[in-house]
Amino acid sequence: MEANTRNRTLALAALFQCIEGVNQIASRGQSDAALMKSCMHSLLTEHADTIEDLYGSVTDLKTGLGILLHQLGTGTLMPDGKPKNMDTTRYAVNILYLEKKLQQDPAMFRALLQGIEMAQQQLEFFSLDHPNMIARLAELYTQTISKLGPRIIIKGDQQHLANTDNAAKIRVFLLGGIRAALLWRQAGGNRWRLLFSRGTMQNEARQLLKA
Repeated sequence: MEANTRNRTLALAALFQCIEGVNQIASRGQSDAALMKSCMHSLLTEHADTIEDLYGSVTDLKTGLGILLHQLGTGTLMPDGKPKNMDTTRYAVNILYLEKKLQQDPAMFRALLQGIEMAQQQLEFFSLDHPNMIARLAELYTQTISKLGPRIIIKGDQQHLANTDNAAKIRVFLLGGIRAALLWRQAGGNRWRLLFSRGTMQNEARQLLKA
């Protein structure tokens, strides 16, 4: 993967898109099916030449690109006048931190890769977003990323968060966030770029949203 602005923008958009899936489940008890599909696609696709191929296409990342565009802005309000979701920022920071810890734990990283490979083999029997696939990946998150600590505390309606199926989907989105954070790092992303290249990535996001 080339370390360029386009790839960094797409990777960060993928991260924000996974977080949007978490926020939707936490607040309303369900997420847009397209968000889960693109997340699962990124986790279970064995070979992809580009980041957009990993998620399906640039179109499949437009939700994340839109969120990136506004979350990286200097203002405190979204275009609709609502305040920015600070939980989104907190989740993103936490996921990036956990991905860094994962990189520093080779044994855990191998266990995660092996678990994903085993899940990929199940695609012979189940569809990409089948409940069994979601449950398997959620359990993999519990066995690996959750043990790295600190755990990410999700805010939302407790009735939705206490639902077993919802909890599994949230873990899958968080695992997808780890995948996106890995892509961000591989594309040359780091804390300094996040701080000082916001405008550049916003401009790239605008161009990608026009495509």
